[in-house]
Amino acid sequence: MPNVKLSLEETLKIEGAFAACLADAKSGMCLGSQGGTATFNIETAAAANTEVVRAKMKAMSVLGIKDRIEDILITLGEQYHIIRPLAAREGLFFYVALNRSSANLAMARFRLAEIEKGLQL
Repeated sequence: MPNVKLSLEETLKIEGAFAACLADAKSGMCLGSQGGTATFNIETAAAANTEVVRAKMKAMSVLGIKDRIEDILITLGEQYHIIRPLAAREGLFFYVALNRSSANLAMARFRLAEIEKGLQL
């Protein structure tokens, strides 16, 4: 059963993926990361996007929505960013950045769900 490092390595095999990490929504810290570019630091991006996760959880609470977030998609001009909270571990989420021109969004979401199922913490 894959650990964090192996799961992140598998995540980078998703077509179009160039950066991935497993982050803690409470602290903003990464438990592990892979990839990135000179202009895109995945750990900084994940820390900043903890606010997105917290805001969505707060909105769901205010609205009385008793459900879980499967994923949050942020679509940029040249990139997709997928935030996927772990179903089995509250407060942790995968954060994956993909090149929009080469990614298949449906397949990326499917593969990320499969990788999450195999993750052992």
